[in-house]
Amino acid sequence: MSAALVVNAVVLRGTGGVWRARDASGDEYDVSLRGRLKQADSVKLAVGDEVQLERDARDGTWAIATILPRRSRLVRRAPGGAYGERVVAANVDQVVVVIAAAHPTPHTRMLDRFLVIAAANDIPARVVVNKVDLAHGDPRLPFAAYAAAGYPVHATSVPNREGFAGLHDALRGRVSALTGPSGVGKSSLLNALYPGLSLRVGEISKSVDKGRHTTVGATMHPLPDGGYVMDTPGLREVGVWNVAPGELDRCFPEWQALRTTCRFRDCRHDEEPGCAVRAAVASGVVDAERYDSYRRLRAELESELPNR
Repeated sequence: MSAALVVNAVVLRGTGGVWRARDASGDEYDVSLRGRLKQADSVKLAVGDEVQLERDARDGTWAIATILPRRSRLVRRAPGGAYGERVVAANVDQVVVVIAAAHPTPHTRMLDRFLVIAAANDIPARVVVNKVDLAHGDPRLPFAAYAAAGYPVHATSVPNREGFAGLHDALRGRVSALTGPSGVGKSSLLNALYPGLSLRVGEISKSVDKGRHTTVGATMHPLPDGGYVMDTPGLREVGVWNVAPGELDRCFPEWQALRTTCRFRDCRHDEEPGCAVRAAVASGVVDAERYDSYRRLRAELESELPNR
C-alpha cells in the first residue's frame, strides 16, 4: 500500500475497528488501524491518541499508520475482575471528576477512587459537585475536605446555570477527561456548557438510585474556544491500577508534608507508633473519611498482591 499523503490527527472515538480522527484544521476522517498496529502488543489505540494518518493513493482510504508518543494516559484496572489495565484515554491534561450533590446519593469513597486513579497517573484533577439545586443545606460542606486538600471544587447546577463560568474557564484550551459515577449529570452538564454537543442523556433509576449507562465509550469533543473534552462512560466498578500499596499515600495530596515525618520510613499509616498521618486524623487536621478511604484502598491493593 503506497501512501500519497500523511496527516497528523487526534483520535476522537472508535467503534468496531472504525475510528474517527480530527486534524488541526478541523477536518475529520473515518480511519482504520494498520494491520501491523493491530498486532502490536506494546500500545493499544485509545481515544485522545495523536496519530499519523496515511491515505492510499489507489483508493483514497485513510489508515492510522503511526501512534505518536503519549504525554499522559489515564489508566484503570480492567473491569470484571480481569487482571491488567485498561487505557481510558490518552494525552489528558486534567481529570474532571463529576459527582452529584444529590440524586444519586454522593459516595465520597467512589470520588476518592477516581482521584487516586488520576494521581497514580500523574494527571491533575478537579472536582465538580453537580445538581447543587437538589441538595438540602449547603451542598459544598460534604466536599470541604477536597478543597482543603488542594483540589479545585466547582459547584454546578444545570437548571440554574450555576458555576458555569468558572468551569468553562477551567476547560478552555485543555484536554479534559470527564468521569464519575453514572447518573451524576456529566452529559447534561456538557450539553448545557456547549449546546452543540447534543450528548445522550439518561434518566436516574428510582429503584436503585443509580444512573443508567448512556455513554458507551469514551468520546472526545472539540470545544469551540480551544481544547477538547472527553465524555467517558459512567463507571460502577472502578479498579485502581498502576499504584503499589506503599505508594498509595502519595495519591493523597494533603498528606505530602506529613508522610515524610512518620517515625518509620515505610509507615503504612495504620497501627505503627509515631505515625504523623494518624496523629493528624486524631487532631482533625486530616479528614477522617479520606483516611478511611485510604485504609480501604490499601487493604484492597495488598489483597491483590501475589503469594498472599
